[in-house]
Amino acid sequence: MTPLFQPWLIPILPLLGALINGLFGKRFSKAAVAVVALTATALSFVVACVQAAILLQSGHPALEQYYGTWIQAGDFSVNFGIYLDHLSMIMMLVVTGVGFLIHIYSVAYMEHEGGYYRFFSYLNFFMFFMLVLVLANNYLLMFVGWEGVGLASYLLIGFFFLKDSAANAGKKAFITNRVGDFGFLIALFLLIQHFGTLHYGALLVVRDSALLQMPVETSAGVLTAIGLLMLVGACGKSAQIPLYVWLPDAMEGPTPVSALIHAATMVTAGVYMVCRSNAIFSRAPIALLAVAIIGTLTSFFAATIGITQTDIKRVLAYSTVSQLGYMFMAAGVAAYSASVFHLMTHAFFKALLFLGAGSVIHGVGGEQDMRKMGGLRKYMPWTFWTMLIATLAIAGIPPFAGFFSKDEILWQAFSSPHGSKIFWAVGLVTAFMTSFYMFRLIFLTFTGEYRGAKPDAHGHDDHHGTPHESPWLMLAPLVLLGVLSVVGGWVGIGNRFEHFLDPVIQKVSVEQSAAQNGEAAATPVSEGEGTESKSTENLLMAISVLVALGGLGLAWFLYVKRPELPEQIAAGAGGLYRLVLNKYWIDELYAAVLIGPLIAFSRVVLWQTVDQKVVDGTVNEAAVAARDVSAVIRQQQSGLIRSYAGWVAAGAAAVVAYMVWMGTR
Repeated sequence: MTPLFQPWLIPILPLLGALINGLFGKRFSKAAVAVVALTATALSFVVACVQAAILLQSGHPALEQYYGTWIQAGDFSVNFGIYLDHLSMIMMLVVTGVGFLIHIYSVAYMEHEGGYYRFFSYLNFFMFFMLVLVLANNYLLMFVGWEGVGLASYLLIGFFFLKDSAANAGKKAFITNRVGDFGFLIALFLLIQHFGTLHYGALLVVRDSALLQMPVETSAGVLTAIGLLMLVGACGKSAQIPLYVWLPDAMEGPTPVSALIHAATMVTAGVYMVCRSNAIFSRAPIALLAVAIIGTLTSFFAATIGITQTDIKRVLAYSTVSQLGYMFMAAGVAAYSASVFHLMTHAFFKALLFLGAGSVIHGVGGEQDMRKMGGLRKYMPWTFWTMLIATLAIAGIPPFAGFFSKDEILWQAFSSPHGSKIFWAVGLVTAFMTSFYMFRLIFLTFTGEYRGAKPDAHGHDDHHGTPHESPWLMLAPLVLLGVLSVVGGWVGIGNRFEHFLDPVIQKVSVEQSAAQNGEAAATPVSEGEGTESKSTENLLMAISVLVALGGLGLAWFLYVKRPELPEQIAAGAGGLYRLVLNKYWIDELYAAVLIGPLIAFSRVVLWQTVDQKVVDGTVNEAAVAARDVSAVIRQQQSGLIRSYAGWVAAGAAAVVAYMVWMGTR
């Protein structure tokens, strides 16, 4: 192995940046803090590119490097190690590349905020744990990164901790993710119990491993249990039903946080974990079906909510939940490469959309309500054009990046042996809604007349002046992400992306499984193999493009041609509109069914009964008893000789009586 293969530097560099700024950044100037943070992430990206080139030139499907034993218990052991294959390479480059651009953007965006050094320390801290997650060579080390990004997310979401809404959003994200993490942890225990290892190579790669020798399950078994528990963890981290509720509230954090964590990297960790564990899910059809159902439902459900939102960041938040649902749908029909493909393109255009939204918010003095924007195209042309590119990409209009990955998911949902026409139909309707609410965002924000605060006679308004374009330090990342949002999907032409991930995907065929006869293991086949013709694929592609254009046309008609109609439609929809506007009252339902009873149980049982009556009661009663006894004994200290003589006589009598009693035994 070449001496240049030093993948440990990739996560260590951001960790050094986090430590330097965290420990000494308070004494640094803002420029010095920015130099430390950007240097750490830039070098990490450069090293990542070098390590990726080494992997590709090696001709090996994966390269692995060990750094010592972590846990040794009998035959079970866990090592510190890095596992670099084509899947972790893609994730590594996305995290470091997009992360570096967001760091650049943040230098200008956070310039006037307090805690500048703390923000960049947290941001580097997050990068370290995210890279540990994607480069780990075993599930336990992945879990360390998994928990670490949860901690970093909590710190960044609650960065403006003096705001109750931000502090509460951070706690909500942290606690909701703990629910999912519990399921993931139990899955790891089952892997240890049944296979004796958590190492990727021993579990998922070596052909004679116990896991790969197992046939496809025709009923619920140990692999189904492991897959479902992993899915619980993935639902928490990737904001899927029923654990999606934390992500929209996470918009309380600074906008660069939304772009990095809640669009491009952390929320895709669940998708990465499912695709990394494809050998497990492909042998557990029940768990695989659960992934597809949850992804399909989430994509549709979140898209309906996105239609009614007026906060520009919350529209993008529900869009993220919906697009993550697409990725889960793809993974659930065993189209793992399509899932990762959309993960990559989504990182480009959704990071661009969030950063563009931050540019808009910056340009209008902090306003986030799209109803108070409008006409910003003439004030912010660079922001407009880059956001338009990202919107065309997410809508799935060719030749932009999202078209290739979204169309591949819809095709696999239609044609895969694990797919269903229902999945395809729901995905198509979701694509229409996605195009509609994203162009609604564009038209409300950038077209028409500016609806924000108008300057008074003295030139003052509520938004610190006329809307203005952002500085180039913020615009440069938008332009670069705009280029990636155009060309990023072209790598999928000719199924090149799928073939690139072939060494990672352990594909099995249900029909050829030994579960039918109880003998040999499942036989590898091509991912998403189906019987549908190329002409059918082209027809479905044309339909999806027409649907995307239909969403664009409807948004134009309602918000440009007839802008008075949306209010009339909302009034006519009545309760249905209020239901969607209030996000189906899911948060209120959780509060009534789960949070309220839990708080009541904690107050009545744990506090008032266990704590006050049992714990405090025991201590307090002991104190009362000691006080009562001491009150009696205290009478001996009266200061009267006659009283003392009486007590001495009583004591002597008691001693004599005791001795007589002992003598008679």
